[in-house]
Amino acid sequence: MSKRRVCPVCGSTEFIYDPGRGEIVCAKCGYVIEENVIDTGPEWRAFDSSQREKRTRTGAPESILLHDKGLSTDIGIDRNLTGLMREKMYRLRRWQSRLRVSDAAERNLAFALSELDRIASHLSLPRHVEEEAARLYREAVRKGLIRGRSIESVIAACVYAACRLLKIPRTLDEIADVSRVDKKEIGRSFRFVARNLNLTPKKLFVKPTDYVNKFADELDLNERVRRRAVKILDEAYEKGLTSGKSPAGLVAAALYVAGLLEDEKRTQREVAEVARVTEVTVRNRYKELVDKLNLKVPL
Repeated sequence: MSKRRVCPVCGSTEFIYDPGRGEIVCAKCGYVIEENVIDTGPEWRAFDSSQREKRTRTGAPESILLHDKGLSTDIGIDRNLTGLMREKMYRLRRWQSRLRVSDAAERNLAFALSELDRIASHLSLPRHVEEEAARLYREAVRKGLIRGRSIESVIAACVYAACRLLKIPRTLDEIADVSRVDKKEIGRSFRFVARNLNLTPKKLFVKPTDYVNKFADELDLNERVRRRAVKILDEAYEKGLTSGKSPAGLVAAALYVAGLLEDEKRTQREVAEVARVTEVTVRNRYKELVDKLNLKVPL
């Protein structure tokens, strides 16, 4: 605690910090050098939004994933209360939780963000993707884009948009599987939200190579096949073969071709099931890649 101080009484440079009194005292004569020192150490009873005790001075940080951003307070539970006082505290907690969601807009956000948490959990999405989806949904609410559309379809569309913006490989089929609405409705909401939130095709562009590792993991392909598939896709992009084509179908065909070239063969049905496309799509993309890139594939 010494900051090159000198005791004005005895000239000592040794000091003791007393956190209980908030004082710095001379170790030799006991003279109080400084008082009312602010304690910057941790608190012993602080709780986060999940009611878990944390040794931090402040509470949980502001979070865009909560409808009130985590800024409202909760009435804690005291296990030592009994009788009428315990019933009173439970009643107060119930009313306080109801008052946290006071109007239609907050109810909308509370439901949408709980649905977002469910979808993100099923898809194992990183937290920053979940936060981006929440930001997009809040902006859509602010601009009045939710009116006339189901909350489930718009939040699913925001998740898909966030995945594409942050280059996280998740297909529309995967999101539709865990959502409570069908793929067609999510697609309509996605196009509407993207148009009104100025999400241009350039921002939403996802390279087919972003899906290579995801599909290759499911097919249990080695590193040589993955690198060859990326090389094939890069050549296809340079020659303009990827324009207007589904990334999933292109990646499935590239992995199929790379597997043949690297003697790590997978059937067209296997790659089609992983990429969630038809075998016809895999065959068509396969023929285009082989013909346009002059690949010599073993029979």
